[in-house]
Amino acid sequence: MTFHSVEGLMVQSHTNRYVTIAVLGLVALAGAVPAFPQARIDRRQWMRPGTPTTDDPQRIPVRPAPKGPKGVTVLMGGRVFDSIRAEAYPATIVLENNKIKAILEPGKTDWPSDAKVLDVTGKTVMPGLIDNHVHLTYPNRDTPVDQHSSEGSGVLRGMLNMRYYIENGFTSVRDMGGVLNATFLLSEWMAANKAVGPRVFASGHIITGTGGHAADRPISATHGPTFSIEVNGPVAWRTAVREMFKQGAAFIKIASHYSLDEVKAAVEEAHALGLKVSSDCESIYVQMAAEAGVDTIEHPLPRTDEAIKLMAKNGVASIPTLQVYHALLEAQGGYYGTASRRFTMSSQQNFDIFKKMKAAGIKLGVGTDQIGSATELTPNNYIGELHWFVKGGFTRAEALMAATRINAEIIDMEDKIGSLKPGMLADLIVVDGKPDQDLDDLRRVETVIKDGFIVVDRGQILTPRHVPVPLANPTPPDTVK
Repeated sequence: MTFHSVEGLMVQSHTNRYVTIAVLGLVALAGAVPAFPQARIDRRQWMRPGTPTTDDPQRIPVRPAPKGPKGVTVLMGGRVFDSIRAEAYPATIVLENNKIKAILEPGKTDWPSDAKVLDVTGKTVMPGLIDNHVHLTYPNRDTPVDQHSSEGSGVLRGMLNMRYYIENGFTSVRDMGGVLNATFLLSEWMAANKAVGPRVFASGHIITGTGGHAADRPISATHGPTFSIEVNGPVAWRTAVREMFKQGAAFIKIASHYSLDEVKAAVEEAHALGLKVSSDCESIYVQMAAEAGVDTIEHPLPRTDEAIKLMAKNGVASIPTLQVYHALLEAQGGYYGTASRRFTMSSQQNFDIFKKMKAAGIKLGVGTDQIGSATELTPNNYIGELHWFVKGGFTRAEALMAATRINAEIIDMEDKIGSLKPGMLADLIVVDGKPDQDLDDLRRVETVIKDGFIVVDRGQILTPRHVPVPLANPTPPDTVK
């Protein structure tokens, strides 16, 4: 999908799915209308408390209807790490349908007699993990070249990758860009619990300037028009943001290069729509992104101390993805062959940036940036990232908080996921160990509950048997000849 801008006329091509035209008059109009404030609009302020909405940052009102399984599920006898307190404590968690109903002191049995009771004695109950930087639909080593840009193949690749995530305790992922409409389809199916997998908060396409990251040479599927949108000028950037919002984006993903007026236009438009903006950027573009008011900057790419201070001042969070770059540098010695990575880097340099961001008080979340067959490493890359956090000064409990509650805050979902308290969505995991004391215990996820449904039981994905729909007309009696 590519945007072409010629004398004020912008036409989106590559696929007949979308056609967007912005005439020259819009440019004049854009200059006459005051800019939106950079602060993101929280549309929840116009809703009555308790209004049912979609469980995503767009918060679209929906008809009241029961969600999740019928009845009550109880997790009894475990130690609870709720991601609010730094210390785990003994407690019983009561779930009703798809919500946490109560957290009870040990010994209390305030639940119906027909409740489903799970004995989790000696195990840790905690919020489901969140990976805040994934690419579910990217080609893997087995993908034929002619299927790299296939939307259908992308959906199937995503289903495979989501299996790795859900069985290892990830109840949510933030997808940072994928092929055509595939990530939105996955997001919709997961929201409706039509298949087993994590919640998918998708950006859709990466928005960048012509020849920017994910659109630079050498052209490939993942660095081409089926994975990114190339746009030029503030009006075109606004239009691209609106297009992703229209498709169902949970946030907007942009990438350098861009001009300051372009990134400001994208941020203003996204914030007016109520969505956060994440930027993949480096060097001078970090400064531009922080000045424009983006919400998150990805990766540990080069930036100045001044840019880090501006990030802190403007409340810009970061997903550092140290482990994936460490692995890349160990394997290849550097980042080569792309015009959007014109710098040198090292694991020490990246770690120094991480430590400076932490010292500046920047909110740091956890993501892996696993691509293609690297998802087979799950959860090892993620646990490796958590170890970098501890090496950088986090306690193990703080690293787990970053993996859950802080990650939920970064994706604007902290009122629904990321911590355990009454009223939150029933997204939680049972770990055979004490991950708040030993992060490697995260390899022993035993039970996963998403939206109230037990989707992993004793380490195995659980798919309930299909219940056939009754015939509209009964089978003819035997007396009929």
